Amino acid sequence: MRVLVSGGGTGGHIYPALSLIREIQESNPKAEFLYVGTEKGLENDIVKKENIPFRSIYITGFKRKLSFENVKTIARFLKGVQDSKKIMKEFKPDVVLGTGGYVCGPVVYAAAKLGIPTVIHEQNSVPGITNKFLSKYVDKVAICFEAAASYFPEEKTALVGNPRGSEVLGYDSTRGKELAGLHPNKKSVLIFGGSRGATPINNAVLGMLKEVGNRDYEILYVTGNAHYDNVMKEAEKIGIPENVFIKPFVYNMPEILSGMDIIVGRAGATSLAEITALGKASILIPSPYVTNNHQEKNAQALKDNGAAIICLEKDLTGANLLQDIDHILLNDETLRGMEQASKELGIPDAATRLYQLMKSIIGK
Repeated sequence: MRVLVSGGGTGGHIYPALSLIREIQESNPKAEFLYVGTEKGLENDIVKKENIPFRSIYITGFKRKLSFENVKTIARFLKGVQDSKKIMKEFKPDVVLGTGGYVCGPVVYAAAKLGIPTVIHEQNSVPGITNKFLSKYVDKVAICFEAAASYFPEEKTALVGNPRGSEVLGYDSTRGKELAGLHPNKKSVLIFGGSRGATPINNAVLGMLKEVGNRDYEILYVTGNAHYDNVMKEAEKIGIPENVFIKPFVYNMPEILSGMDIIVGRAGATSLAEITALGKASILIPSPYVTNNHQEKNAQALKDNGAAIICLEKDLTGANLLQDIDHILLNDETLRGMEQASKELGIPDAATRLYQLMKSIIGK
């Protein structure tokens, strides 16, 4: 089996692709892969480190306002289609998967025009412009949120989940607490704003430090490397309670997640896939700076099912955040109910489902 994968721009497009590749490698060790991305995208670095063959094309995204630059983008798209066709004629893939980002546009479109079986994977509840465009040409559309189904042709669309969620399973929760330096028998909260951190979340945590010290639960607070020094300076002025542990970054996030009772953070597709696969309660603070406000709509899917509390960034304060944490952790019935609701939304075998969907269109 020869699989060509394309996706880039953000980790949310890249990591599900890598999770799928690992799933296929386990099931079919003889499978061959080629990843097509851009030189300047994160995929150029991340994919190469995984020792997966990588080819690049040159393409840029459309500007949302009328611009002459969009004329250039159309020309780059057409050139990208031609370059992608050349790559495919050399690699001869049995199936092509696009996981999002504008690089998928010419790659998946070229595959469809060559008659190669194609699948796109949409991680968010509100699809991006590239996947909306490609849905007209591909054989199958794989989604992670039921809310996304309305944007795609019904006969092509299948709910499979996010393969990234499969990779956080199987870790020991007690070990997760130990790695974080937390007490194994106390309830615990992870607060983080993504790999780079988020200033509003940092400010909210600083705002609750004076009050949280008398709680019987513990908090692991990940600031992001860029914010750590400033946060520590402010935290030391306030006083860091014994039940709060501040770190700039954690490298073993899947294990850490397994030991937490509540996850507090953004509502990116990858994070929500991990949270629901593990069946964790969450307090979600959607980033307001993303396309189509998709993080808030992602979070709404969890809230509607009783799995999460949403706190909009404009309403975020230390007092509000502490109140939400107390509401969950100081009421066992609430915590258990949210965990069950989260687990019902999780699709722990997402990687297997996506692989099966891809196999179903080969040879048709």
